[in-house]
Amino acid sequence: MSETKARELFGTDGIRGVAGEPPLDARTAWAVGAALGEWIGSAHLDPEVVIGVDTRESGPWIAESVAGGLASKGVRARYAGIVTTPGVAYLARTGPYAAGVMISASHNPYRDNGIKVLDHSGFKLPDAQEHIIEQEIFRVLEAGAAPSPVVLTPDESLDKQYIEYLASTFGASLDGLHLVVDAGNGAASSLAPELFERFGAQVERMGCAPDGRNINLNCGSLHLDGLRERVLARGADAGVAFDGDADRALFVSGSGRMVDGDAVMLITGTDLHQRGLLTEADGKPAVVATVMSNLGLEIALRDRGIEMVRTQVGDKYVLEEMVRRGARLGGEQSGHIIFRDFATTGDGMLTALRVFEVMRTSGSTLDELAGGFKVYPQRLVNVRVKERRPLEGMRTVLAEIAESEAAFDGKGRVLVRYSGTEPLCRVMVEGPEHEQVEKWAQRIAAVIKEEIGA
Repeated sequence: MSETKARELFGTDGIRGVAGEPPLDARTAWAVGAALGEWIGSAHLDPEVVIGVDTRESGPWIAESVAGGLASKGVRARYAGIVTTPGVAYLARTGPYAAGVMISASHNPYRDNGIKVLDHSGFKLPDAQEHIIEQEIFRVLEAGAAPSPVVLTPDESLDKQYIEYLASTFGASLDGLHLVVDAGNGAASSLAPELFERFGAQVERMGCAPDGRNINLNCGSLHLDGLRERVLARGADAGVAFDGDADRALFVSGSGRMVDGDAVMLITGTDLHQRGLLTEADGKPAVVATVMSNLGLEIALRDRGIEMVRTQVGDKYVLEEMVRRGARLGGEQSGHIIFRDFATTGDGMLTALRVFEVMRTSGSTLDELAGGFKVYPQRLVNVRVKERRPLEGMRTVLAEIAESEAAFDGKGRVLVRYSGTEPLCRVMVEGPEHEQVEKWAQRIAAVIKEEIGA
């Protein structure tokens, strides 16, 4: 098995695919468990792994297949049932577990699913470790062992441990705050409304009735229009939307303004800086973001004396840079926000608590807090591709990018990259004028489609 083929298994956020088809068929899921068991079994005495799922109908059988693979290597599985990805990360790092496994495809449709592996510290595995496990997965598959799943029964105390922890981080009251919560029919469907109501908020529920097939279906963090309409119609103070596994959160203000991860980093970063809690190991305040974050955020943070550090796309890379620098806040425009004092992953419910806490302690509305920076026009075009040919080998694409950069004359940005989880090439163009941004985004996308479009 070649290294290139092996590296196709793990993307930027675990293993993804259509449930029931490789690599998310029962045989491969069992092999993942066996490979993980082989990795941790040699380093732990009587090891145990905690497993969680989101609300997809395929989650339980994939979890049982992974548990069967673990059992083949003498590793026990503790099943949390429906819980969020950050919930599994919290359990992994605070409980007697050698690792955590989350069965979820995040924001993808219900037919998709995924397997995310976290180590005992609650961190997603680094690329090098994923590669070692990948090699073992393919070795197990080639050996031809017959998979045998393990029947799992949810331990309902586990998600309660996580919610109690989140509640312990909150230092304000939500009495009188009118919220609309859209859980995307995902893992936070019951957890998030109950958490906010616990602190006195008036909560209206949307996307909180999962049936196994409606996760992310015209709801949640990828579909904010419905949330915006409800917030405006009901005169709510704010709305919050989660994705399927609730590791991200996006907001809608009382006026209907969309508040993304960039705005959240500005709101919470400014608050932390004012309280002297944003400094890195070297004493300088900084926020870690990705290449997708808006130029306006970078400028607004700079005006407040805060450096913005960029990484490649993926919250695992944000976290790696945060750990390296000793940074305490980082995240993505898409709503993955990492509060390093409290968590090792992006956590949508934790993010919501932090935003609501700033609203209450500052006495400001979400509109007032989110109005602190000028957002540069930004256009993202996704091109479905039939192959991931190296961009540096496509002369026509490089020529179009070079022409666009010359047109912006240093006042804009062009970023072209492949998705780590889907067969897409993403074209992001940012600049001072909307028409110019739109023109170049469409031109670059058209050239890519002509070269490698599906």
